Amino acid sequence: QMRLVESGGRSVAAGRSLRLSCQANGFDFERDCLAWFRQVPGQGREWVVHRSHGGRISYWYSDSVKDRFTVSEDKPHNMVYLQMDTLKTEDTGMYYCAARSSSPGNWCGLESSNYDQWGQGTQVTVGS
Repeated sequence: QMRLVESGGRSVAAGRSLRLSCQANGFDFERDCLAWFRQVPGQGREWVVHRSHGGRISYWYSDSVKDRFTVSEDKPHNMVYLQMDTLKTEDTGMYYCAARSSSPGNWCGLESSNYDQWGQGTQVTVGS
């Protein structure tokens, strides 16, 4: 059974960096799907980045964060990190780590309904 716990969110000034962590216990780094979403009050969850393993592990980023956000993995410690650089005020939101069991080669996708395991979220607030 998977259990996801996010941490690292806080208030920062625009232009600064922040690293979020997702403790992903029970996650199989060789086959499972994982994504980061964010949400602001009154809006739906916005896809940020998702994992893909069609042949090799890679990450797909939304246009809004591409070239600023980077995911890294620490397999021995079951950790996934979201490095966020050059933060903007529009990056403010509750950030969620999401996952589901899968098989190698399966497309993970960017729809929140593709994921059935969610963490509790960690709040990121970017001030101007």
